[in-house]
Amino acid sequence: MESRPLLVVDGANVVGSRPDGWWRDRAGAAARLRDALAPLADQGVPPELPPPVQVVLVVEGAARHVAPTDGVDVVSAPGSGDDTVVELVAAAPERRRVVVTADRELRARVSALGAEVRGPRWLGR
Repeated sequence: MESRPLLVVDGANVVGSRPDGWWRDRAGAAARLRDALAPLADQGVPPELPPPVQVVLVVEGAARHVAPTDGVDVVSAPGSGDDTVVELVAAAPERRRVVVTADRELRARVSALGAEVRGPRWLGR
């Protein structure tokens, strides 16, 4: 059984929370987010989420072909990214699960499954 906490990042929502021109290159923005998340696998998000952490970035749409990297698993949603996040949370009921999103409906869905929820700014602390 996996003992590391599971950190699931709603890629489209987190990328969309920063007005940095992401809409011109959605795949590039998702790749930049993936790279920014990589250190969290070994560092966690102190003090709330100690390492080691399994980091999963859920991508969809134009970012669907972003590849994983050391420290970050990338899951390409076949349909709705929200549904994929919920599936990942539901598949790991025995683990601590933290979902990063600002999407209210998704927050409610994963909270109902026992996951903790944080907003996109939590990652930038």
